[in-house]
Amino acid sequence: MGYRIALIVIALWAGALWMTGISAYVLFDTLQDKQLAGAVAGKLFTVVSYIGMASGAFLLIHRLVAFGTSALKQGYFWAVFFMLMLVLAGHFGIQPLLAQLKADALPADVMQSVFADRFRTWHGVASVAYIAECLLAIVMVLKVR
Repeated sequence: MGYRIALIVIALWAGALWMTGISAYVLFDTLQDKQLAGAVAGKLFTVVSYIGMASGAFLLIHRLVAFGTSALKQGYFWAVFFMLMLVLAGHFGIQPLLAQLKADALPADVMQSVFADRFRTWHGVASVAYIAECLLAIVMVLKVR
């Protein structure tokens, strides 16, 4: 039973990651108002972060209970572990920094402010981390057995 729940959690997390990334692209490509696109995408990324934190914690605990310390020798375990670390770094590190840069730029749009270069750099870091997390999700799916 626990294995089946783990499979559902894996499907939810991996699917949420990929769908949120695709949705963000569609939002920015479709909407004229880039601030609105960013706000909606930001909400989606927040939701997928919470899904990732809960999923990562569950999957790591489940794997340790099922396999004991031999779980530490499995690619699956490390893919999930690094995905969780990326979620935590993004949610508690990078996203607050981006939010602060936006707040510091007010009333102007951050991209029209003196903070534009720093915002662009940290947004790039967040994007690379997110892509890495999505790629690790593929590893997680392939290595689950």
